[in-house]
Amino acid sequence: MNTPLRQTWDLETIFPGGSSSPAFQEFLSQLEQEIVQLSDMVNSVKLPQNLEETAQLEHILVKLEQCYAKGSEARAFISCLTAQNQKDTKANQLSGRITGILARFQSVSVQFNTLLRGMDDAVWESWISSETVAPLAFTLNESRNLAKEKMSPELEGLALSLSIDGYHGWGDFYNTIVSKIHIPFEENGETRMLSAGQAANKLSHPDKDVRKEMFHKWEEAWTSSEDYCADTLNHLSGFRLKLYEGRGWDQVLKEPLAVNRMRQETLDAMWSVVQDTKPVLVEFLNRKAKLLGLEQLSWEDVDAPLQKSEAKISYDDAAKTIVNQFRTFSPKMADFAQMAFDKNWIEAEDRAGKRPGGFCTSLKYSNQTRIFMTYSGTASNVSTLAHELGHAYHQYLMRELPVLNQSYAMNVAETASTFAEMIVSDALVKGAQNEEERLALLEEKINRSVAFFMNIHARFLFETRFYEQRKQGILTAGEISELMENAQKEAYLDSLTEYHPHFWASKLHFYITGVPFYNFPYTFGYMFSTGLYVMALNEGASFAAKYEALLQDTGILTVEDLAQKHLGVDLTQPDFWQKAAEFCADDIGQFLEMTDHLV
Repeated sequence: MNTPLRQTWDLETIFPGGSSSPAFQEFLSQLEQEIVQLSDMVNSVKLPQNLEETAQLEHILVKLEQCYAKGSEARAFISCLTAQNQKDTKANQLSGRITGILARFQSVSVQFNTLLRGMDDAVWESWISSETVAPLAFTLNESRNLAKEKMSPELEGLALSLSIDGYHGWGDFYNTIVSKIHIPFEENGETRMLSAGQAANKLSHPDKDVRKEMFHKWEEAWTSSEDYCADTLNHLSGFRLKLYEGRGWDQVLKEPLAVNRMRQETLDAMWSVVQDTKPVLVEFLNRKAKLLGLEQLSWEDVDAPLQKSEAKISYDDAAKTIVNQFRTFSPKMADFAQMAFDKNWIEAEDRAGKRPGGFCTSLKYSNQTRIFMTYSGTASNVSTLAHELGHAYHQYLMRELPVLNQSYAMNVAETASTFAEMIVSDALVKGAQNEEERLALLEEKINRSVAFFMNIHARFLFETRFYEQRKQGILTAGEISELMENAQKEAYLDSLTEYHPHFWASKLHFYITGVPFYNFPYTFGYMFSTGLYVMALNEGASFAAKYEALLQDTGILTVEDLAQKHLGVDLTQPDFWQKAAEFCADDIGQFLEMTDHLV
């Protein structure tokens, strides 16, 4: 008999001892010293007047990459500790220390970028064209150009210092709020207090009564915390807006677009196609309502499975399925996933005290990754597992590149993850043993289209409008909830009977400070990966190599240049996005045809 896969991750191979690890304390102390050394190097260097004087800059680049890799390692490790146990007070303390360390590193980076900004253009071009520096040309040009649009290094440094207990402090407060969320739930004659992560899994339960009860308790729980959440979101956004004002940035989306290395025209083209595709999604939602015996879906019904019984998929079966389906696309991808399971890189155990949601984090210094989720045996959990393994594979492909070239944006990160999901879900639908199984799998697949076309769009509409109103002053919890509900009604074409006004309070993504507007990159990733998948179906086995080459370039090209180089398409035009949307619409057409006789 095979030994069941372990469902808790191994953090001991990174730093033994968890939040009490002496090795981690020593690592942080060394990193602090190295950042001081880097600062001294940057402060002592003179502005190069010719190519011969740029040698000192290359010594700084080596040290900069080392500190960046170690900082990434520290942040990733502590994110694992705080996620696996929200009551780990030592980990929360260390998180504050690491935020300070990274802010100091960022401050030194600002100084270095300011130095680059001041270089004569001719000297600059000669330097970044040299053999040793040319591989970093895109990253260095990007940093130099961004430095030209920021405040003075003194003011940027002050803003970074203030952000530790201000901006990032408010973002971290979400973890405190969610750790206090406990929701009573009666099961098998016993009442259990569920954490937010456990309760969230019940929102897609096959029993309508269970979903409805949990949704109302979920709304009640977040209503009781709405003032804390409103204060947090108001101050977090206020800090960001004040910083933009200081830099002379009048467009809220300027930073999100720059961070994601994409143009407004690309975003507009994508949303335009999404909006045009929504009527067919409403057809799906209306048909699903009838199949569930409802006149119309409510918020808690959108992700509900069609099966009346809650069929569980074991973790081992999920792992086997994912590895097997990855192998149909790329043996290299399958071997990586198997390695992740074998080396215990995945935290999936369903237990109290864990943070809700899922993520994949990269440890760039040790060239490892870790995946976090709460696995309860649903089809959605299998998709999440495949999704996070897609992220991990992306990082694995980048491992031998210069560390500074491994910084890919969220939108292309979500491309890798949703592409992995697509491989698994599409193969499962095609390989279904009977019509009932095929219908259930197809419905699960279409649910993701609903999420990215409607749910994510609602988040984008909400956050865009929230920031515009926040410029005028503080918003009350009630006003924020109204914005949220109106955005949901618009995004879902008002096709639901009830919405989730406190979604803004419960969703971690609104409180993440590392990436502003943590929403539209998800839809980009879904649409871009779907377009890639359509190409993969047409080109066959040879596409895997093209896909891997594309992922390896995600840290050194804009998304427009990436698509043009590897796919020969223009993302600012609707054509590519339209083909992806049609693929999604075809799934719905198949679903409607399969269920026509059932209503």
